[in-house]
Amino acid sequence: MVLRMSRLMLKTLRDDPADAETASHKLLVRAGYVRRSSAGVWTWLPLGKRVLENVSRVVREEMDAIGGQEVLLPALLPRENYEATGRADEYGDLLFQLRDRKGAAYVLGPTHEEIFTQVVKDQSTSYKDLPVILYQIQTKYRDEARPRSGVLRGREFQMKDSYSFDTTDEGLAEAYRLHREAYIKIFSRLGFDFRIVSAVSGAMGGSASEEFLAPAAAGEDTFADCPACDYAANTEAVTTVVPPVEGGVHPPLEEVDTPDTPTIETLAAHLGVPASATLKNLLVKVDGEIVAVGVPGDREVDLGKLAEHLAPAEVELVTAEDFTGRPDLVRGYVGPQGLTGVRYLADPRVAAGTAWVTGANKPDTHARNVVCGRDFEVDEYLDVVTVQAGDPCPRCGAGLRLDRAIEIGHIFQLGRKYADAFELDVLGQNGKPVRVTMGSYGIGVSRAVAALAEQTADEKGLCWPREIAPADVHVVAAGKALQTELALEVAEKLHAAGVRVIVDDRAGVSPGVKFTDAELLGVPTILVVGRGAADGVVEVKDRRSGEREELSVGDAVSRLSA
Repeated sequence: MVLRMSRLMLKTLRDDPADAETASHKLLVRAGYVRRSSAGVWTWLPLGKRVLENVSRVVREEMDAIGGQEVLLPALLPRENYEATGRADEYGDLLFQLRDRKGAAYVLGPTHEEIFTQVVKDQSTSYKDLPVILYQIQTKYRDEARPRSGVLRGREFQMKDSYSFDTTDEGLAEAYRLHREAYIKIFSRLGFDFRIVSAVSGAMGGSASEEFLAPAAAGEDTFADCPACDYAANTEAVTTVVPPVEGGVHPPLEEVDTPDTPTIETLAAHLGVPASATLKNLLVKVDGEIVAVGVPGDREVDLGKLAEHLAPAEVELVTAEDFTGRPDLVRGYVGPQGLTGVRYLADPRVAAGTAWVTGANKPDTHARNVVCGRDFEVDEYLDVVTVQAGDPCPRCGAGLRLDRAIEIGHIFQLGRKYADAFELDVLGQNGKPVRVTMGSYGIGVSRAVAALAEQTADEKGLCWPREIAPADVHVVAAGKALQTELALEVAEKLHAAGVRVIVDDRAGVSPGVKFTDAELLGVPTILVVGRGAADGVVEVKDRRSGEREELSVGDAVSRLSA
């Protein structure tokens, strides 16, 4: 069926929404693809729904190609399932929670590892029932504190989540490989520029983990990649390359007056030393216990990395009240030497034999020549500093680059975390129970729409890849009755040849507005029926390149349907 704009529920806007910051947010609203329902919740209008369904179609085709079986699980789930795995606490306020009229606790599913595990436990009893890959495309919910960037970061969103179930680690590795290859095909077909990077598992659990990232200025993820080799990783997964420690004997520890120097910047300026020569000591609370984290002064503690290392313990920064009754902890002047009753964690750069300028645990006083292994000990080393551009690549040593990106997919080798929680066993070939091992694999379907808009849009509007565009050709009737009649005729011929068509046959709308809307909507090919209509000549324009060509109606139909 030809989609006629005279009958289409579509209202385009000339101006950006006042609250929109990202290109995708501005353009998807202006082009009439989505409308805001409430904070972080969006209505998909007819053209937007077409794009969303096209993304889902590509995902389904590639998931089916690796043997995936589609199911649909409920979004309303008993909270006890998430309590069994500890994820109710790990998700915390991100979980939408409610109670039914009888007081039973439920959540709106953020992901479905627990429920899929129970489905397989119910359906599979023997090794002969495995391996199996199950997937769904379904609405997920996360109670984001600050939903923003339109559909890029919402409270309700569409996601494909799949799960593999195997009896051996080798089987899990094969399922992971299949998904990785399927994701490469999916994102290539969708038209993404993407990177595959090493990642951390977070609340999902498990071991091996990779993210699929779409580089974009609007991205909330930062990843590092190496220009000299193929290394790439989310900054939370980058490991530190520790330079060798220079040998030699260090002078004795020396305390120096440093009034009004509670920050690394003021201390470095006062003593005339680089910030990298100082030792910053961040105090945090881990399940209520005060813990010190030491890092070089020119670095910041990545609280995400720290929380990942210390999970499932709760990590939070200390407050002014935490110093009350603790004369040994002098705010702004904490040093690792002489700390009592405080666990000391440190970055690997704080290695044995390194000397530092750090707090002396006295007001307005610091200490020089504080040597690790001589003047203080590290209880545990953790790789928790933020990565900086130019840091050495863990693989080849070249300087890393940092870029912003949008996470569009994530794959995990979960192992047996969820199988252990629900005692998911099958009978093995020897008749004895075998604990099943799992993988989890996600794609943000609605997020992919926004991410593609971020990567492909230009100053005129959206510019969709053909695979997911709401139509292949946007036919514009420049205004007169003859032009509208020919536009509808061309549209029907294209449709009959299997081409998806939108035709702008709106009466009383100026050619300028129609041309502007055609650019804004972003269909890959624009066919204009204008002044040459009387001679049976139309203009074919490539939306992305802007290249134009005048063709007869017959030639245009033949070329566009080839």
